Amino acid sequence: MKYEMVVGLETHVELATATKIFCGCTTSFGGKPNTHCCPICTGQPGTLPLLNKKVVEYAVRAGLATHCEINRVSHMDRKNYVYPDLPKAYQISQFDEPVCKNGYVQLDSGKRIRILRIHIEEDAGKLVHEGGCTYIDYNRGGVPLIEIVSEPDISSPAEAKEYIEKLQLIMRFIGVSDCKMQEGSMRCDVNVSLRPFGQKEYGTRAEIKNMNSVSFIVKALEYEYERQSDLLDSGEKVTQDTLRYDESTGATVLMRRKEDAQDYRYFPEPDILTFTISPEQVALIQKTMPELPDEKKAKYLALGLSEKVVSDLYRYKKATDFYEEAMQRGASSGKAASYIVGTIYSTLATEEEKENFALRITAADFAELVSYVDKGLDFAVGKKALLTMLETGKKVTQVLSPAELNLSDEEDPQLVAYCKEVIAERAQAVADFKSGRETAIYSLYGALKGKAGKTVNIKLADKILRRLMAE
Repeated sequence: MKYEMVVGLETHVELATATKIFCGCTTSFGGKPNTHCCPICTGQPGTLPLLNKKVVEYAVRAGLATHCEINRVSHMDRKNYVYPDLPKAYQISQFDEPVCKNGYVQLDSGKRIRILRIHIEEDAGKLVHEGGCTYIDYNRGGVPLIEIVSEPDISSPAEAKEYIEKLQLIMRFIGVSDCKMQEGSMRCDVNVSLRPFGQKEYGTRAEIKNMNSVSFIVKALEYEYERQSDLLDSGEKVTQDTLRYDESTGATVLMRRKEDAQDYRYFPEPDILTFTISPEQVALIQKTMPELPDEKKAKYLALGLSEKVVSDLYRYKKATDFYEEAMQRGASSGKAASYIVGTIYSTLATEEEKENFALRITAADFAELVSYVDKGLDFAVGKKALLTMLETGKKVTQVLSPAELNLSDEEDPQLVAYCKEVIAERAQAVADFKSGRETAIYSLYGALKGKAGKTVNIKLADKILRRLMAE
């Protein structure tokens, strides 16, 4: 039998605050184990937490970016469980009054994945398993998180992938997190169940914990579909389990039987007062919100860029900032985008390098190069010059000679002579052009470069060729 997949995601996003959620310890990644912690974030007796105001602001930003309602009144709760990485034996989180609720993320198909809630909480420490022993590093304990809980609206691994990638992009654009899954600053708990098509009731769900790779989430969902399908087809029941994904085998593995909310014994956190978020505060945060990814994508498509170029360009916030500054300084949208996606990206080997977009040239330097190409400098010559600029940090005027950059609108007699030669030699291309086939002129460009060199002013050459063919 064929079954409908039903998926909901609980996405933990580590916030990019300078300090932890309840103390002044740094949130910086790495560091020697147990050096980024203090009596508060390790739960020592007699300590009291103090809520970081920036954490609430970032949660509101995330809510506004995902079309959520912002709760006027919110409070913290204790989620009780005993595990070595949680020294207090409870996690300070939110239960019944989260900061945000009832939002959505819209997929490219138009389908909306509803967001039930976004709440703030503290992260736990990290267990390190080495040589048959388990060590605990509390550096991560107390790092602020938001947990974004979706409704079970996702119906396929492909939709799960798109939802996660869109959520990741949104959080990066609004500046609340770098969402580096490889560093654990974005992790997903994946809830998945199956039901016969047409059935309204949900099947029994399994939860796959702590997924930190989009590709592994896709593979885990594909595996779970097959596993649960086989159980249902054989008349067995799917049990409510907590699983982990084994990257080496591509299979999910049982960790423990699933807990329900009541197993955690939530109750209000007595050491942190209920807090309010006024409409004025929300409006102030709304004013600081940047253009969101979908808005930027629509704007770039409106510039006439291709879907492929836009999809590559708008994925990296710092690349879009660089691109837009270059356009403000006079670079044409099409050539600037082509150089970024086709040339600059080729020099950035990893996703992290593209996210950081740390170049040795400024947007002004880049705009100057593109402006020369706009005036007629050959695109390939411009690409070669750009690669040298990226490697050395030099300006285009330091990379190309004055002769190569001589893009005067005055007709050079030698260039006119070359144009006459190619017109005489390429009679068929000339005939095709005169009959209305505009692209035939590119054949003349190619022949002209062979005679005059790649640094020929194509814009001026185009003008001369057209004038001569019209005579």
